[in-house]
Amino acid sequence: MARKRVVRSAGTKAKVALAAMSGMSPSQIANRFGVHPTQVATWKKQLLEEAETLFADKRRKSAGLVDEQELYEQIGRLQMELAWLKKKLPKSNDAKRELVEPEHPSLSVRRQCELLNLDRSTFYYQPRTETRVNLELMRAIDEVYLKRPYFGSRRIALELDVNRKRVQRLMRVMGLEAIYPKPRTTRPGAGHKIYPYLLRNTAITHVDQVWSTDITYIPLERGYLYLTAVIDWFSRYVLSWRLSRSLEGVFCCQALDAALVISQPEIFNTDQGTQFTSQAFTSRLQDRGIQISMTRKRVPRRGRALDNAFVERLWRTVKYEEVYLQEYEDEATARTSLARYWRFYNQVRKHSSLKYRTPAEVYFGTANSQPKRRVQKLA
Repeated sequence: MARKRVVRSAGTKAKVALAAMSGMSPSQIANRFGVHPTQVATWKKQLLEEAETLFADKRRKSAGLVDEQELYEQIGRLQMELAWLKKKLPKSNDAKRELVEPEHPSLSVRRQCELLNLDRSTFYYQPRTETRVNLELMRAIDEVYLKRPYFGSRRIALELDVNRKRVQRLMRVMGLEAIYPKPRTTRPGAGHKIYPYLLRNTAITHVDQVWSTDITYIPLERGYLYLTAVIDWFSRYVLSWRLSRSLEGVFCCQALDAALVISQPEIFNTDQGTQFTSQAFTSRLQDRGIQISMTRKRVPRRGRALDNAFVERLWRTVKYEEVYLQEYEDEATARTSLARYWRFYNQVRKHSSLKYRTPAEVYFGTANSQPKRRVQKLA
């Protein structure tokens, strides 16, 4: 029959170890306490190893407990801050891709994508560009549209002697549409509020009275970009501009934010595109008490063309004086060259309509001495 194992209490083990430390032989201790001599040696060794902890500073022990508690508090706080930050992240994948740092010394691309809630495949994705023939055709379409913005896909196809369906598709890619009235000339976002046009018979008499913005197409050697700019109607001064590879509204909001750092208008005029009817865009204006004006869908042909005429004229100027003369190789080249042109446009280029003064001189100078300009009365 197997012998039953005896479990010794901690007190008995301590007495045995202390007896061993007093000089008694292991056999004497074994007989006295009824234990095996091997256990006597084991418990003596254990007492010697752990004796130092008995005299450790109690303050250090309690400090260790406080540090552990603080550590848990920091972990909880970081988790809460991370959850808050993720709610504030931009919804646009293009904006998230710009936040990723492939050369970061500590965070891998995988981890950065997880923190940004961005698929790694989306980060590495390179959009397929149009063929060289289509890119050349897109530039030709843009040139025709600048000269005759009332031309639709039919007339442009006849002008260029190409298939109309091809022209239609490329015009959709470029965001171009004839300005004559027809159903759904613009596509506002679903459920977004459409604001009235406020500039009918309005005299433009001073700077920061009316600002306006729009989007245009910029050709590259191997692709294309979209350009948006914010302009002051009275002085023609370009307050801000941004480039983007897609028509998502993030870059329009960025341009607006940059312009509002300089000043703010009484009225802000746009078309009814999804970028400008979105809550993200209109809320920035409403929060500052700026009146929102939008061009209308169904107005006479000569009227609608004037609803945003200052921006349309700006696009014609920048393309014929800069874009079509440069042949941008890539986005970096376009960004650098356009930045140089906007400085020239604002600081150097004199406008006959401004009595041969520059937009910067009028915007920051004696603008109120300029003659009044009135938006043409709509029929």
